[in-house]
Amino acid sequence: QVQLVESGGGLVQAGGSLRLSCAASGTIYSSYVLGWFRQETGKEREFVAAVTWRNNKKYYTDSVEGRFTITRDAAKNTVDLQMNSLKPEDTAVYFCAVNTAAPWGPTNRLSYDYWGQGTQVTVSS
Repeated sequence: QVQLVESGGGLVQAGGSLRLSCAASGTIYSSYVLGWFRQETGKEREFVAAVTWRNNKKYYTDSVEGRFTITRDAAKNTVDLQMNSLKPEDTAVYFCAVNTAAPWGPTNRLSYDYWGQGTQVTVSS
């Protein structure tokens, strides 16, 4: 069992930065993948970024590549999402999630078993 708690959301102007943090309690095995997803009102939850716990391999959706950076700290059981050059279209609730078996790959939300409660990110124009 893994529990996730996100923090760091808020309101920022376009072009600004925010850093989201996700603290995981419970055992994070080396085979796990930790990811960030986001969901706008009325839309499906979409993949943002993920990192493999074992070898720190990173994945990003095209729209955030070069602007967002995912990092993990194995000693603290945390995974952060540094978001720079934010745009109004980045506005969403951001969720941290854990993928324990990766049956459909690290970018597919169906692969993820545990989810945080979400944190709101609002980017004003």
